[in-house]
Amino acid sequence: MVHFLHSDLCPRTIVPPDAQEDALGCCVVQEEASPYSLVNICLNVLITNLEKLCSERSDGTLCFPKHWSFPQELADQFLGMMTWQGKLTDRTASIFRGNQMNLKLASIQKAKISTTAFIKAFCHHKLIELDATAVDTDLPIPDIIHGLCSNSWIQQNLQCLLLDSTSIRQDSKLLFFGQLTGLRVLSVVNVCFHSEDLANVSQLPKLESLDISNTLVTDISSLLICKDRLKSLTMHYLKCLTMTKPQILAVIRELKCLLHLDISEHRQLESDLAFHLLQQKDILPNVVSLDISGASFITDGAVELFIRQRPAMRFVGLLATDAGYSDFFTTKQGLRVAGGASMSQISEALSQYRNRSCFMKEALYRLFTETFSVQVTMPAILKLVAVGMRNHPLDLPVQFTASACALNLTRQSLARGMPVRLLSEVICLLFKALKNFPHYQQLQKNCLLSLTNSRILVDVPFDRFDAAKFVMRWLCKRENPKMQTMAVSITSILALQLSPEQTAQLKEELFMAVKELLGIVKQKTTENLDDVTLLFTLKALWNLTDESPAVCKHFVENQGLTIFIQVLETFSGSAIQSKVLGLLNNVAEVRELSSKLVTKDVVKHICVLLHSETIEVSYLAAGIIAHLTSDKQPWMSCDLQRSAVLQDLYATIQNWPSSSCKMTALVTYRSFKAFFPLLVNFSQPEVQLWALWAMYHVCSKNPSKYCKMLVEEEGLQLLCDIQEHNEADPQAQQFAASILDDFRMHFMNYQRLPLC
Repeated sequence: MVHFLHSDLCPRTIVPPDAQEDALGCCVVQEEASPYSLVNICLNVLITNLEKLCSERSDGTLCFPKHWSFPQELADQFLGMMTWQGKLTDRTASIFRGNQMNLKLASIQKAKISTTAFIKAFCHHKLIELDATAVDTDLPIPDIIHGLCSNSWIQQNLQCLLLDSTSIRQDSKLLFFGQLTGLRVLSVVNVCFHSEDLANVSQLPKLESLDISNTLVTDISSLLICKDRLKSLTMHYLKCLTMTKPQILAVIRELKCLLHLDISEHRQLESDLAFHLLQQKDILPNVVSLDISGASFITDGAVELFIRQRPAMRFVGLLATDAGYSDFFTTKQGLRVAGGASMSQISEALSQYRNRSCFMKEALYRLFTETFSVQVTMPAILKLVAVGMRNHPLDLPVQFTASACALNLTRQSLARGMPVRLLSEVICLLFKALKNFPHYQQLQKNCLLSLTNSRILVDVPFDRFDAAKFVMRWLCKRENPKMQTMAVSITSILALQLSPEQTAQLKEELFMAVKELLGIVKQKTTENLDDVTLLFTLKALWNLTDESPAVCKHFVENQGLTIFIQVLETFSGSAIQSKVLGLLNNVAEVRELSSKLVTKDVVKHICVLLHSETIEVSYLAAGIIAHLTSDKQPWMSCDLQRSAVLQDLYATIQNWPSSSCKMTALVTYRSFKAFFPLLVNFSQPEVQLWALWAMYHVCSKNPSKYCKMLVEEEGLQLLCDIQEHNEADPQAQQFAASILDDFRMHFMNYQRLPLC
């Protein structure tokens, strides 16, 4: 079947950012544009085919062949990839039992595994790190600790334990970390962790880093137990503290080994703890990193004085405060600032707060205002936006603001400098957001606007099926005319990228879209308004009916033929005529519908356009006539001279230029199968000639595509038959021979294929 290929949609050349002005951006482009490592590819294949490669135990779990063995680094990476892809379950975790794997750094983030599976799969390994962030409720913290403590080696050597957002049973009491004597780093963010638990943890002999953000701790006095070894303390949004500010500061003052302190807060709490801390001269003498984002009453002067008194400082968090705007923060060498005063501060904030939704949305809002009219490609920033979207999929403010930022960073030509893989990730995250928030219109608008970018539509891999479903549903909402035009344009392009099977699955959406599009065409025709919306709508209908008999039938049943005849009677431009004829070609190819076209009105207009001076209009009109006249039956029941029409077709083809001529409209085919009934029709050389001219035309324009199609669809034999047939028209034989010659030339350097 025939469809319209957008002539302005060609692959874009990547324009990378300037290496001197944006070194990080260049690194991101290089990283994203580089192929995945061989190890990464192999492990992905392994994960994809786990069920095939593994055998099943009696309990239903999987195990690798006995002779398989993974070294430590490979085993760690394999587990991390399984976790990232959401493939770690009770059934698959069992492959880590025994000694075939040697895990050291284990990540089971968000894994849906039970306590039994965890203990059997991981607690016999010599782990020095375990990231159990947000694991399923079937694996609560007490069970994790119990499992780890069942291994004496882990008790003494486990150094890092991350338990953020992990559950605790309501009947649980004290969390006993005391047996993990080797622990240096502990994180219990968003956990039901109390002051009693803190007192227990503070006694760990090697503890150096502790994160108790958003826990139920009311008193931090027990930290004095580890004051001589604690180097990093994070207590963001410690909302349950009952201590007075002087009491809190008194504890902090004693923590003289601290190199990092985070006392950031949610802005709406209006906490002044950081304000008072900045006034202290005899506090945190060795600190190199201080985070006070979200604090109230913070001034540039107070922060600057604090930093000058501690020249070793390398980081300060000032997002959602009134500080960070003086020249000091841009001129101070080696100081990183997470704030909102400049792009560098916003970039640092996006990186620093990727796991904190309250600050992520604040940083994204600042980014949106900074990039509203940006003219520079920023791949590193876009990657940070993608990280924020991925880490907070159910946070509407984050998703909405991130979608707006992504739109700013990829609008128009900016997408040319973005790596395809990064753009693909962003578009996929946008569609995930649409599924999570299906009724939020502004999010949908941002996604639609992103899809109008030709670089994204042509080069970027994403789920075209989901995209087409979304865009066609949006089309039927009858939003403002500008958005509707965009939806129509995107629909016309996506229609070309769907397989026939996908098109069949979109039957409901397609029918709704066709009806809506016909309504637009009818309205524009009634208003005699030849605008870009009409052109996009005609393109969309042309492409939607390609290779889709059901859509063609729906078009006819919804007065499509009547409307299109009105279009031909109203507008005389070749651009409109070619699109109308293109769709009618698709309808004519459907045998059960072709009789609907054999009417005086339709045939009259087609025969007039057959003599158009515009070659593509004449060509498409000829295609309709070829398909309609190949079947005698419909002509018998009407007062139309089929023989006269065929003679007219033959004479017109003789007047056409060479088959290698250039057409303004880029006509292309997904398949040659619609031509095959015409090729074997030796009793009607006129029909045969048109099919051969058409095939010769596209084969000469795009031999790599269409010569391959001839082989795959077994069209070569039909051409050979024409060449050898005694009663074939000499001109038809000449066309067939020319196509075969081109085919030989194209494949001559690759392979020898038997032609006849």
